[in-house]
Parts: sequence; C-alpha cells; structure tokens
Amino acid sequence: MRSVWFVVARLARDRSALIGLVLIALLAAAALLAPVLSTHPDDVFELHPSERLRAPSGTHWLGTDRMGADVYSRLLFGARITILIGLIAVGASLLIGVPIGLVAGYYHGWPSDLLMRMSDVFLAVPQVVLAIAIAQTLGPSLPNVILALSVTYWPWFARVVYAETRALQKEAFVESTAALGASPWRLTVLHVLPNIASPIIVRSSIGMGFTILTAAALGFLGLGPPPPTPEWGRTIAESREFLPGAWWYAAAPGVAIFLTVMGFNLLGDGLRDVLDPRLRRSPARDG
Repeated sequence: MRSVWFVVARLARDRSALIGLVLIALLAAAALLAPVLSTHPDDVFELHPSERLRAPSGTHWLGTDRMGADVYSRLLFGARITILIGLIAVGASLLIGVPIGLVAGYYHGWPSDLLMRMSDVFLAVPQVVLAIAIAQTLGPSLPNVILALSVTYWPWFARVVYAETRALQKEAFVESTAALGASPWRLTVLHVLPNIASPIIVRSSIGMGFTILTAAALGFLGLGPPPPTPEWGRTIAESREFLPGAWWYAAAPGVAIFLTVMGFNLLGDGLRDVLDPRLRRSPARDG
C-alpha cells in the first residue's frame, strides 16, 4: 500500500502525468455517464434529416451530423467504444505477449529463438498496415477490429518481457531461488513477473493510446464498427465531404482522439519516470 501511495505522490508532482491522468479521467467519466451527460441520447440510433448539419447552438452544443444526429451526444457514447477497444485489445495483447516473453526469456535454445523470430515477423510489418490487412480480410465489425489490434500488438509486450526476464536471470535472488529447487513456473510467475511489472504497466499505458489511434485509423478507412455505432474515426471520414463548411463535424471527434491519445502518452511517460528510474526524464525535459 505504501508503494501505491508513493507512485501516486510522484505522479501528482509530475505536471505532464497529472494532465494525462485528468484527461483519462474525463474520458472515463464521459463514457460511464454518457446517458446522463448527453443532451440527445436517442440520437445515437435515431435520424433527423431535417436537422442535418446544424451549426453548434444552445440546442446542439457541437452541432449535428449529416443525418441530423447530435454530435455531442454521439461523441460521448463513442467514448465507450474507444475505451472498450483499447482495454480489450491491450488486455488480449498482454495475455498473449507476456507468457511468450517469459518463456522465451527464461529458456534458451531453439524454443526461445522460435518465439522471438515469430514476434520479429509481426514487428517487421508496421502495425497499422498489418491491422488494416487483417480487418479488411475479416470484414468491418467491432470484434474484428479488436482481434486485428490484439494480433498486431502482442509482440511489443513479448519483446519487453523477454528483455527484462533475460536481465533478471543474472540476479542473485533468481539464481538462489532456482538453486533451492523452485520449478520454472514458480520462478517465472512468482519471482520474475512481479519484478518486471513496471515496464509492463508503462507499455500498457502507452499501448492504450497507440491502440486507440490505430482503431480510429481503421474506422476512418471504413474497417471499424459499422453504422450506427458512434465510432470517432468513421465520424471523421463521414465529415470530409462537408468541409470546411461543417467544420464542427470533423473537429469534435478529431479533438477527442487527440486528447485521448495525448492523455495516455503523458501518463505513460509519468509512470515510466516513477516506476523505472533508469529511464527517468532529464530536468531540462521536464521543465
């Protein structure tokens, strides 16, 4: 418990991390309280052609889209889709990448080489390109987007865990535990894994931002959840033909994506500074 309060206190003194934490908290609040905060909750699924492309006003705070739906309300419900994609995709990547990294890092020989070469194959292709290929093959849907992101992001966790596990193998406590007869499962899960939790947490935070950005790119290309799901990336794609007149149509989801990704990146930087002093930012950068 003391270590948790130490991390919180350190993050509170880091202005960038604090800003990131506030942005993520606002995103979570928007997603959880969307039915309460939205001014037109029914507009997520209902159409109002007579109200199409109305400018921001007291009735429609962020204007309306091409179907007459309230942009502000759809933006709030879109936050739910964004968080859902990020959490499931990063969580699935953790479940795949961490065990592979532990096994490859602890054991030597061809099993380790095979697992790492497999991750290298995925890392050789840019994640966005590979995710587009998978999503295009499977078809546009929310589960397919999550699957494409999970399949393409797990190698990052595998690489981090692999490197940290190899480094810990030389530590005295690992060698003494192995000498006492601890099984490889007990050694890796109960001794190695807790000691490499810090880089995993940092990678997860940064991965949330990158995964959300990639999901928005897939939505922009028409490979995300189909209508009427209020997905931010597809909303930007739909607004292109109405620019620059209906500027609010693209600006609202664009700003939301920017702030969300920036929030997770700032928080990831702060967690890295607190949890891994070896990678701590210099005073000049903090200032």
